[in-house]
Order: sequence, then C-alpha cells, then structure tokens
Amino acid sequence: MTPPARLAPLLAQFDFARQRLSERLAGPVAHSGNGTGVPVGPLTDDEYLWEPGPGCWSVRRRADGPGAAAELLTGTGAWGRDASPYPHPVPPPFTTLAWRLSHLTEMLVLRADHTTGTRSLTRDDHRTPGDAATAVADFDAAAEAWRAALLSADDAALDTVGLCSYPHGGDPEEPFVEIVWWMNQELLHHGAEIALLRDLYGLHRALRP
Repeated sequence: MTPPARLAPLLAQFDFARQRLSERLAGPVAHSGNGTGVPVGPLTDDEYLWEPGPGCWSVRRRADGPGAAAELLTGTGAWGRDASPYPHPVPPPFTTLAWRLSHLTEMLVLRADHTTGTRSLTRDDHRTPGDAATAVADFDAAAEAWRAALLSADDAALDTVGLCSYPHGGDPEEPFVEIVWWMNQELLHHGAEIALLRDLYGLHRALRP
C-alpha cells in the first residue's frame, strides 16, 4: 500500500533515524553527516553495560535486584531494566546505553502490538537482554514491527483517536498521526543519546590506564 501523503515524510524521517542508529550500533561504518563514512565497531557487552558514573540506572540480572534509587526491574526473563513507580526520582538517575536501548525497543514493540497486534502486551511481557548483540537484534526487529504498523495506516487511520492503545502514553486520546510523530522524536533523541554514549565510552577507553 502506498503511504498516505501525510505519512510519507514521517516514514522517511523514521527510516533515516533508524538507519543512523542501526549503523551507529553495529557498524562497520556510520554516516558522518557530511557524506563520508566513519568506522564503527559493533557494540560490545562491556560498552552496553558501562556505567559512566555512580548511581546509574541500567539493565541487570534479576537475581541481583535493582540498582541505586531503583525499586524494581521491569519486564520478564533473567534480566530487567531499573525502574521505580511514579513519581520518578528527582533529579532522574543517569541511564546507561543498555537502559536507553531497552526503553526504546520496548516502546516500539508495545506500540506496534497496540496498533496492529494483540493489543495486550505490557511492560511485564517485555524481555530485556543482558548482551549487546541480542539487544541490537531486538531493536531492529522492534523497529521493523513498528514500521509495518505504520504501513498499515491509511489516511483515515492517521486521524483516528486511539488507533494505538499503548497504555503508557497519551495514545488513547491522540490521533494516530501524533503518535507517529512522537515515536520519531523518541527514536531521534534516544538515538542521539546512544551515539553520544558510544563516543564517551571511546574516550573512557582511551583515557583508562
């Protein structure tokens, strides 16, 4: 199906942001922004779980329990993501690359499900991996699922309030086109954070004795 005219630029923006983040995570090169490629190694487990400072929120083995200022580990499986009930701590804890990637993947998976899937998945169903390779593969699968949900939308669907019933946002009260725009912003800003964390980790490695 040809995307509605209003969806086409949002879909192009999503594809751009997804490609940039996928390249930044997996390599072997990432787009520099000026037309040249920058060599990038694949994300390692050490980098995935690196905590730049004390008190970070991250993903952790469920058997070890939550980290500092966290009260629970979200999801299912052997690993979970640090979290706490609302209201969250102020100031918010710094979050690791693993935390941000898990959060982004979870949003893509759940919103896809609540648009064209079972409309039943919750955060308790989401499985956060403890290794980098699986996390990158999960992100790619989640992004593909959300893109497929976008391609299912016709012009009328874009104006439908509550087309996506994702329970952790304003989705039930917003027209779908606003949710599409919002998810692009989530991908853009978390992608930029993840790219910066990769740069900081490289600096950390270079300065480490």
